Amino acid sequence: MGRGQDVSTDNKAAVPVWTLATEAVSVPDVLGDEGMTPARLAELRTVLATLAGSPIATLEAHPMSTKRDRNGGIPLHAASPLAQQLSQLVAQTAKSAPPTLNVAAAGDVLYKMVVPAKFAAQVGKGLVRPMAAKASAGGFYGDLVNSTGIVAKATFVPVAGKAAVAGAATGSATTAGVAVASTGALTVAAPLVLMAVAVSVSAYADHQRQKAIERITDLLEQLHEDKLENERSELDGCRDAIDKATSVLLDQGRIGLSLGLDSSSYAINTAIERTKRRLIKWQDALAALPDGPVEVGALTKSFPGINEEGGAFRAHIELARLAIALKRRVLVLQAVEHAQQPGTDNPFKSFIGSLQDDERRVDELESGINSVLLRLSTLELKRHGGFRSIMFTQGEVDDLLKAAYRLRGLGDGLNVGIHLADVAIEIERSSDGSLVVFPAVAA
Repeated sequence: MGRGQDVSTDNKAAVPVWTLATEAVSVPDVLGDEGMTPARLAELRTVLATLAGSPIATLEAHPMSTKRDRNGGIPLHAASPLAQQLSQLVAQTAKSAPPTLNVAAAGDVLYKMVVPAKFAAQVGKGLVRPMAAKASAGGFYGDLVNSTGIVAKATFVPVAGKAAVAGAATGSATTAGVAVASTGALTVAAPLVLMAVAVSVSAYADHQRQKAIERITDLLEQLHEDKLENERSELDGCRDAIDKATSVLLDQGRIGLSLGLDSSSYAINTAIERTKRRLIKWQDALAALPDGPVEVGALTKSFPGINEEGGAFRAHIELARLAIALKRRVLVLQAVEHAQQPGTDNPFKSFIGSLQDDERRVDELESGINSVLLRLSTLELKRHGGFRSIMFTQGEVDDLLKAAYRLRGLGDGLNVGIHLADVAIEIERSSDGSLVVFPAVAA
């Protein structure tokens, strides 16, 4: 995986930063027009989020010498709504930018949009989660999104245009433009924020799908369960329609029935309902367990294979995660389509409103599954007959220890009680205008 250009060696590196609002809001000019450090920018971002009643974001532009593996994000054509909005923002503000900034650079640029935690929470806790940065295919620029990383010594300079463009806060993402608000350096660009968030969370959901598929494949190779294999095939078969719908909606326009998204949605909804029934059974089984240590045999009746390396229960969990990841991606597509309908007053508000109702139900399902896994991971085990029997064979001891360790492992990696941080969305823009948008990471 490549890395962005290291600007930390240049104390005078100037990084342009735009402050974007999703509608015209009146806030004090806290940014000013002087350069600032990354720490100062983060403080002012928090202040703006507190003062503004509508979502805001900051957009930075960094030089880029090496591109990443495109498999980690979603590529968009230069004619896509997001690419057009980004180009329009740069064009409208280039003339008024400080002379030290090369805002309209023609080379490859890495944009970073940061959405404050206050507003990122509106998008849904299951869609925007911190992701570990690692140097692998599909990894991310961990250095860039860290305020102490490669941009630590750069100077961030606010950019604002002077000429307003009609339709900035209203209309679809393909027709609205950008405009400068009457106060401070805020630029009204609801469609730009909407499309960046939508593409990024869609990329995140697909990243979750890929991880679930990898784990399910390994499990099913051990289980040889035809029914579970069929469940996996039905869900994975939805990917083609979702990919096509994503490409059409985010790159061109509206989704047609010929793409097969309706049938895919039906298959995903069926899997979600199947997961709900399984969750109820798991919750009932946990409620029926006695206080204190539990015999392994009693546990495996309700959670088959839980004491083994693979096991049907673990396959059910991964199938549930796959269904949830696919459902989240469909929800994003449906919300974007709703936001782009003619007559929409504010596409970002419309997007959030459409997304939240169904997203809440998916969040509850995922939370229920996590609660079951967390409860299982804290159980104390005992062998058949309890601890009173004097003689333990070495095999019994080994099996009990292995089962205990596997139970503890069920709680690993659960995003329980994680405080939602500011969210960074990275966008690679090539010299030809095309984009690659990567899953959101913690800023």
